[in-house]
Amino acid sequence: MSSIIKSVKTEYYQIPLAEVLSDAKHGDHTHFELVVCKISCHDGTEGVGYTYTGGTGGRAIYSLVEDELKPFLLGKDASRISQLWEGMIYKLHYVGRGGLLSFAISAIDIALWDIKCKQLDQPLWKVAGGMNDRTRCYAGGIDLNFSQEKLLNNIQGYLDRGFKGVKIKVGKADYREDVQRVAAVRELIGDDIIFMVDANYSLTVETAIRFAKAIEQYDIKWFEEPTIPDDYQGYARIAQSTSIPLAMGENLHTVYEFNYAIQQAKLGFLQPDASNIGGITGWMKVAELAYANNLPICTHGMHELHVSLMSSQPHAGYMEVHSFPIEQYITQPFVVDENGLAVAPNVAGTGVEFDPSLVGQYLIKQS
Repeated sequence: MSSIIKSVKTEYYQIPLAEVLSDAKHGDHTHFELVVCKISCHDGTEGVGYTYTGGTGGRAIYSLVEDELKPFLLGKDASRISQLWEGMIYKLHYVGRGGLLSFAISAIDIALWDIKCKQLDQPLWKVAGGMNDRTRCYAGGIDLNFSQEKLLNNIQGYLDRGFKGVKIKVGKADYREDVQRVAAVRELIGDDIIFMVDANYSLTVETAIRFAKAIEQYDIKWFEEPTIPDDYQGYARIAQSTSIPLAMGENLHTVYEFNYAIQQAKLGFLQPDASNIGGITGWMKVAELAYANNLPICTHGMHELHVSLMSSQPHAGYMEVHSFPIEQYITQPFVVDENGLAVAPNVAGTGVEFDPSLVGQYLIKQS
């Protein structure tokens, strides 16, 4: 009886950003949404899971957890994570292959892993693989609306905080303006800082190729989401036309989509997000795919959780430290060491627990 699920509680928050952040496809971000799932077992163990959005869809995710998946979970054995993961997927498969369903399952799955780690009295980085207790990371800016002066000041702020890698948004109406911004950032950061660019799937294949060729001289680690994530063959055309490796993954919400992308898109880096790929279980499945195909595993968003997953893996690439500051609302501090490496929390569980005194004022709805 110890691991039998006794209760499931769901919370929905809207958390404002300190300033408006923009990218080429989603436009302005003024806030992010947080859906938190708390699962309690009969032995008293509670697991905390969560997912997030860029500002829309959160209520639908809340409803999927509360109205559709909660009744399925009550009375089930929380230790049978794979069984529950498969059960949730196929309960709603007909209406939700990927998409919002993957977000909802993610919040639940992360809570189940939190329970597992707490019952083992081990930190997530050890339970998920135990390769290291820290990982390479970079600061991922959402900064397309920044003037060049503000962009450079923002990048300097990342350097001052000890980051050894930075990423900027691209996708201006005239790609030549993006080229100028890339040149200015490389001049500021020098030769030793890792530098990525991200178009948020806003470009045509032809424009992406022209832009990539124009910035090859600036030693770009990867070109992220140059075009729509569904066009795997388009990615392959871009990859074959430039020396810059391509990266994507945040908009792939099933393991099968990642498999197709690996087979067809000629990617250099995979970027699953545990908030929308079915949680830690889904993320680990993509990590195994990456390993089998000799690709580095990377992440998108929720760095306060991903730091443990990335640290655990032998083929970890670079973890994004995202501009949505979820880590500011949890009890465990997010740490970057003197070498620019993100340090995984060494506490039992995932290390992610929300501080009610910080998030409480932004609560919109709860069960």
